[in-house]
Amino acid sequence: MNGVQVSTTVNGDVEEFVCHPGETLLEVLRNRLGLTGAKEGCGTGDCGACSVIVDGQLVCSCLVLGAEVEGRKVATVEGLADGNRLHPLQDKFLEHAALQCGICTPGFLVAAKALLDDNPDPTEEEIRYALAGNLCRCTGYDKIVRAVDAAAAELRKSSKKKASGRKK
Repeated sequence: MNGVQVSTTVNGDVEEFVCHPGETLLEVLRNRLGLTGAKEGCGTGDCGACSVIVDGQLVCSCLVLGAEVEGRKVATVEGLADGNRLHPLQDKFLEHAALQCGICTPGFLVAAKALLDDNPDPTEEEIRYALAGNLCRCTGYDKIVRAVDAAAAELRKSSKKKASGRKK
């Protein structure tokens, strides 16, 4: 079987790889690029554990072929932190104890990031709707919702500080 040459940007870095035509993006991320944050929970796009952002859209990487990301931008949970500095979502998940075993956590973080990129001031209902594609068997969703809400507030606050700093 011939491979497909793919060049894409993952978490801001240009990546080139050869994948099999039927190989999923999840398999490519984990097995070829060593990015193991996205997990295979179901393989059918029902659990959200493999969530990533492709060109600004939240997708289940188990349903996207690796070859489909040619020339596109992919963001994974590994790209959230800025070096050793956690993203506010990661901080708030820790602060609010919004995680248990960790299998679903990366998918929740990526889904929350996609939401906050589109809507920096979501209501609780909008947060719950945005996270509805992510399943967790270990914990209730309230702590996760509270963590996303707190991260949204922190991001808005830091955005206002940056904006007021530029006006001076």
